[in-house]
Amino acid sequence: MGKSKYLVIGTGVAVGLAALILTAAGNPANMGFCIACFLRDIAGGLGLHSAEKVQYLRPEIVGLVLGAMIAALAGREFRARAGSAPALRFVLGMIVMVGALAFLGCPLRMVIRLGGGDVTAIAGLLGFAAGIGAGVLFLKKGFSLGRAYKVKKADGFVLPGFMVAVLALLIAAPTFIHFSQSGPGASHAFWLVSLIGGLVVGALAQKSRLCMAGGLRDVFLFRDFHLLSGFIAIFVTVLIGNLILGNFHAALDVQPVAHHDYLWSFLGMGLVGWGSVLLGGCPLRQLILAGEGSGDSAVTVLGMIVGAAIAHNFGMAGNADAMTDGVFTAGGVALSGRIGICIGLVLLLVISIANLHKEEKAK
Repeated sequence: MGKSKYLVIGTGVAVGLAALILTAAGNPANMGFCIACFLRDIAGGLGLHSAEKVQYLRPEIVGLVLGAMIAALAGREFRARAGSAPALRFVLGMIVMVGALAFLGCPLRMVIRLGGGDVTAIAGLLGFAAGIGAGVLFLKKGFSLGRAYKVKKADGFVLPGFMVAVLALLIAAPTFIHFSQSGPGASHAFWLVSLIGGLVVGALAQKSRLCMAGGLRDVFLFRDFHLLSGFIAIFVTVLIGNLILGNFHAALDVQPVAHHDYLWSFLGMGLVGWGSVLLGGCPLRQLILAGEGSGDSAVTVLGMIVGAAIAHNFGMAGNADAMTDGVFTAGGVALSGRIGICIGLVLLLVISIANLHKEEKAK
């Protein structure tokens, strides 16, 4: 096992520990880190959607981008580049977010949910793997969004600059942003704790190239478990931590911010897996690449923020199951969300076919 293997596993352990610490510090249960959920909260905090229970400027996201930027600059790996089908990447970012919010979590939170005993997340895992498989089929046929080109260094600081502005709003101008008074958005650690957690994970993820979609993609393409080992480490760390803390509850009953709509969880995470392969990385990886100077990933992240706003404004996000005074209220994915997922699948198919290499098409 080489040093890079140890780095990936070590990063996974660090992410798992950060998730446990942030949850203990106030973040929602089984949601120490969730890229989709936290970008959705930022969209709400900025007033892009009106779902009052999911509005807060999450410092974890700021930390992830800035941590990756600092690590890239220190390691002379910061490279400003852009031009690889930015409009399509924006759309793909929106599609991935619609799928993730239908499931109620990104690939990272999916693993964290499993580590907490949330058996309902298995449907999402199977769908994510199926989506990765679909994306890999098109990679084998020659899919590509084209190459990125070197741009001015200042262009690479656009998303990090945006994140600094988000943090400044949270700390210095909170009257201009929206805060949830109840629900997941109201559950959060102290901002400095969240920021430090994001900075550490962002720096380590930049060095290790941690990526859930890339991990499964490499398994399918090359039988290489290198990147996937990091997410296995996250699962094991969260599992052990929850067992020690007494927070492990393996069951199909009501789980924190989850639902029992298995078919649409499967299809929603199928969107995430397929879209992530086409983008070249999962939502976490897109944040890290944006921190390294990728304008294409920055556009993707902005697409995900817009996608989160659209998902909530049009009622496409999943609704969590609830138990109130012994009365069970089923959540799930509403009709508008199901239509959104189906549209997303069609769009992914069209984008996948339209971007095959001409040589492959001729065959």
